[in-house]
Amino acid sequence: MDYLYDTVGFKAADPIADIGAGTGIFSKLLLQRGSRVIAVEPNQAMREAAEQEHGGNPRFQIVPGSAEVTGLPDQSVDGIVCAQAFHWFDREAAKEEFRRIGRPGGKVALVWNSRLTHGTPFLEEYEQLLLTFGTDYQEVDQKNITQEALSAFFEGEMQEAKFFNRQTFDYDGLKGRLHSSSYAPEPGHPNYEPMMDMLKHIFERNAERGHVFFDYETLIYWGRV
Repeated sequence: MDYLYDTVGFKAADPIADIGAGTGIFSKLLLQRGSRVIAVEPNQAMREAAEQEHGGNPRFQIVPGSAEVTGLPDQSVDGIVCAQAFHWFDREAAKEEFRRIGRPGGKVALVWNSRLTHGTPFLEEYEQLLLTFGTDYQEVDQKNITQEALSAFFEGEMQEAKFFNRQTFDYDGLKGRLHSSSYAPEPGHPNYEPMMDMLKHIFERNAERGHVFFDYETLIYWGRV
């Protein structure tokens, strides 16, 4: 977050559009920095969860909409952020919409917390679990977006930055993380039970003092559109 405010140019009190905001996880970080957040999310259940979490904050607003049709007024935001969402967009339509709602000089930041898939036995085995049992894992994987596609989204030079971070989970936390993924099969799906059996074996083989570790590279691509 320091990078977004110190380098990209987001400012406290400025209106920021959080596109594809989901349940408001990234909105929370923007609110903590003092920004006024207009969250845009097409899914009603996710909007309701975000409203329940942040609705008491006068600097938070959530509206139904998509990257392509946000419903926001012309030139109404100083910054636009898309966290873990860009791979769902119609890029040309989203680019035109961002140009419409962004104020002159405003920046767009695309953010991913990209899980590393190699480096430890746990990371490699978890990746194999998703490849084996995930319902559409390869289709929605952010890594399928090329550098050329990212660069083409921006007008002029695209800037980028990378940061390393780590998450720690016990077994219940690991299950919750897997279940929250859009590509995880639901209970009753033929892949569900074998996936959960493999997950338990992976955890038991790799846990250190009852925990496993996910390593991430946070990727930020930003510029003007």
